[in-house]
Amino acid sequence: MAPTPVATPVVRFATVGSTNEAALAEAGGAAPRWFVAERQTGGRGRRGRPWASEPGNLYASLLLVDAGPVARQPELCFVAALALYDAVRAVTGIDPLRIGLKWPNDVMIDGAKLAGILLEGAVPPGGQAATVIGFGVNCAHHPANTTYPTTDLAASGYPTDPPALLAALDVAMGERLAEWERGTGFARTREAWLRRAQGLGTAVTARLGSREVEGVFEALDFSGAMVLRRPDGVRETISAGDVFPTPAAPV
Repeated sequence: MAPTPVATPVVRFATVGSTNEAALAEAGGAAPRWFVAERQTGGRGRRGRPWASEPGNLYASLLLVDAGPVARQPELCFVAALALYDAVRAVTGIDPLRIGLKWPNDVMIDGAKLAGILLEGAVPPGGQAATVIGFGVNCAHHPANTTYPTTDLAASGYPTDPPALLAALDVAMGERLAEWERGTGFARTREAWLRRAQGLGTAVTARLGSREVEGVFEALDFSGAMVLRRPDGVRETISAGDVFPTPAAPV
């Protein structure tokens, strides 16, 4: 079956180490471009964790050049999460009560992680800053034995063709990048993210390298950082980390 048409140019691989690595290697070339693979042999998640990458899922990285000021590049994780949320809803028609966003950029269905999004950057010699946004979306299968619940679109009741999802994601990324407007529109992006947020106002645990912080996810500040109100009442701002629901205390 021919791939669903995508407006942005696409570089396709049957197998590649990592679509992010392939895109970064072309950081000095034409952009925007998608780098898409049926299978990855060296897929990576946040903090260098391996990302299971067998055929049937969507593995795609979008190369952007001079997308906005370098200091505002981290905001693109919210842009990407919103775009993937939009694309999944457009393709599946899933009830919005079943799908949401977990800080900073996890798309969740029924409380389980559907996808991974990884941002990386490069500045080629003599060139402009490049940003690569990598998406690993569980369409047909999901990893087992993870530290957090995971799911895929088929298991959630929505078998989805990866090329169709890519076409919807391409449209959604264009719309969400325009809304972000090179960072000047981040207030709009932030509000859109908050309307879809899961865990806001609930107890969470943030794993920050060698320490953990528990508290209530109280707000998202105007830079996109999580504001956590600890049990002692102190508010702590968290810019990076892994966040999980805090288990309820035994009765």
